[in-house]
Amino acid sequence: MAVRIRLKRMGAKKAPFYRLVVTDSRSPRDGRFIEEIGYYNPIKEPIEIKIDEEKAAKWLKTGAKPSETVKSLFKKSGIIV
Repeated sequence: MAVRIRLKRMGAKKAPFYRLVVTDSRSPRDGRFIEEIGYYNPIKEPIEIKIDEEKAAKWLKTGAKPSETVKSLFKKSGIIV
């Protein structure tokens, strides 16, 4: 099973809110997930990012691959250098 860390879109139309989830790469974007590790709110000023660093590090160690957007969020948070 290929595990990915990616965003799950929540919120209303034209007001997105995202959750960072660990999921099987074959599942749909807003489908089933294994674990929620944080959230990202691009609408709020300043942009709000909350990531559980311990869970993220654990999943990265076990081989989960982050999407490009999640990788950039990890860099902003200081999880990935």
